[in-house]
Amino acid sequence: MFAARVSSPKQFEIIDIDMPVAQDGQCLIKLERWSVCGSDIRHGYGPVYAEEEYPMRLGAPCHETVGTIIESKSDKFNEGQRVIVLPGRETGALVEYMAGQEDRMVALPDEGTSEEWLMCQPSGTVLYSVQQAGTVLGKSVMVMGQGSIGLSFTAICARAGARQVIAVDPLDNRLAFAKRFGATHTINPAKENLDEAVNEITKGEGAEISIEAAGFPDTLNNALKHVAKWGKVIIFGIQGGLPGDMTPVNMGSFLAKMPTIIPTVGAASGDAVSHIENMVELKQRGWWDPGEMATHAKKFDDIKAAYDMYENYEDDVVKVVLST
Repeated sequence: MFAARVSSPKQFEIIDIDMPVAQDGQCLIKLERWSVCGSDIRHGYGPVYAEEEYPMRLGAPCHETVGTIIESKSDKFNEGQRVIVLPGRETGALVEYMAGQEDRMVALPDEGTSEEWLMCQPSGTVLYSVQQAGTVLGKSVMVMGQGSIGLSFTAICARAGARQVIAVDPLDNRLAFAKRFGATHTINPAKENLDEAVNEITKGEGAEISIEAAGFPDTLNNALKHVAKWGKVIIFGIQGGLPGDMTPVNMGSFLAKMPTIIPTVGAASGDAVSHIENMVELKQRGWWDPGEMATHAKKFDDIKAAYDMYENYEDDVVKVVLST
């Protein structure tokens, strides 16, 4: 079977490896779609590591994938079912076949395309994060960053009854998506003064819930700066690119607001899939379709072009999906 990995800085290689064997409680899945995540770029493809780090782990960096079960040794899943499957620690998701653990798989409905259901994976992790903040009903919410994660926060908070959803991003095309997904206000900090805009929108109070969804030092510090006093700050974006990287924090503005800090990583919650299952159910009943974020499609053989497109924000990309 084929598998991809980063062979050197900014380069992929596609090689043949042995097909995995499903054990008890597992399913053998033929993968059909793979999606690039910002964390794949920031912590795998993007940084230049020491020479001895290459080639990198097989199938990495990628963790968003959909496929069809061709052999089941699980009581929970059947052959022929489409599933979102989360890879284990041994390999990433850039492989042709995967032996999926039943507690890391989400069954999908028969209708719809694989790529639109695949978007429930990243949006499901956001659903988990929003739940950690308690109710957003009637609250003022600011979302720093409007990539697929930030857009998911915008859409979910808007539908959960937030009074204001303030979307912040330096790319106008992503702000247009945010508006379509339910943002009440959009701010492009490359074109307008962020401090003044937030103060005007929130009447000088700041956002009751401030969300960092981009993973950059300035977005983290702005999330801390523009939260309301005694508000909540959800930290989703993973800071730094290389292991050991540190992020400076403006302690003056942070301590002045005394917010509750809520770091969230759905995959590390002890239950890796229930929030994704919930997102699948919400999409199925028409609550919101995360599949709208899949803006580009490429073949698996064009994997380098797909990762370069995502890293360089080419052609107004939000999400790029690979297929066989």
